[in-house]
Amino acid sequence: MDKVSILGVNVASLTMDEAVEKINKMLSEDKSHTIYTPNSEIIMVASRDEEFKKALNQADLLTPDGIGVVKAAKILGRPIPGRVSGYDLIMRMLPELDRQGKSVFILGAKPGIAEQAAAKIKEQFNNVLITGTHDGYFDDDEEMISLINQGSPDFLMVCLGAPRQEKWIDKYKDRLNAKVIIGAGGSVDVIAGNVKRAPDFYIKHNLEWLYRVASQPKRIGRAMELPKFGFTVIGYRLKHGKKK
Repeated sequence: MDKVSILGVNVASLTMDEAVEKINKMLSEDKSHTIYTPNSEIIMVASRDEEFKKALNQADLLTPDGIGVVKAAKILGRPIPGRVSGYDLIMRMLPELDRQGKSVFILGAKPGIAEQAAAKIKEQFNNVLITGTHDGYFDDDEEMISLINQGSPDFLMVCLGAPRQEKWIDKYKDRLNAKVIIGAGGSVDVIAGNVKRAPDFYIKHNLEWLYRVASQPKRIGRAMELPKFGFTVIGYRLKHGKKK
């Protein structure tokens, strides 16, 4: 699998269809696999946090979530097919999980949100088995591992927010009885209906970040990471030249 190093984070160069194909293969194997979907903000954080960067790069699949990552790859001379966002990837996988009769555990978000998301999934995908849910407010990791392992889910969604979810998964991945473990961030809120996805216009024109800032002004600080990321990537390109 071809990868592009963006500020030291090795993002896969692949399409959504190829990502789905890879995950289906993971589901057929008798071992755990980890998937993260870094956007430009996450890559900026990782560029300053070596532990986080190491956790990302040890994933079995690292997909480009956000137009900023796609643009960065192009600036570095290593264009990738397009964005493969975490939410879109999960929504593409749910029909596959339903078709195969696979099981899901949802961990994260505020109390009640994971249960709402599970109910929404069951409404649409009858063959998906929900082995359990839990909010993101827990202190006992051992108890959480035991709770997850009781159902041995095929697809474990860890929605604790970055970098917590990636570091948590990386620390315990060898002890979790799940075939695919994905750092799903805020996807659970959208699935539950607690947070609205950007309208099609914003998605089509790669302006989801603008919609999020407009609907949640408190995100303006996080949004400022996008121009910082762009200037950092351009600076890296000027310093190191075109990536081979």
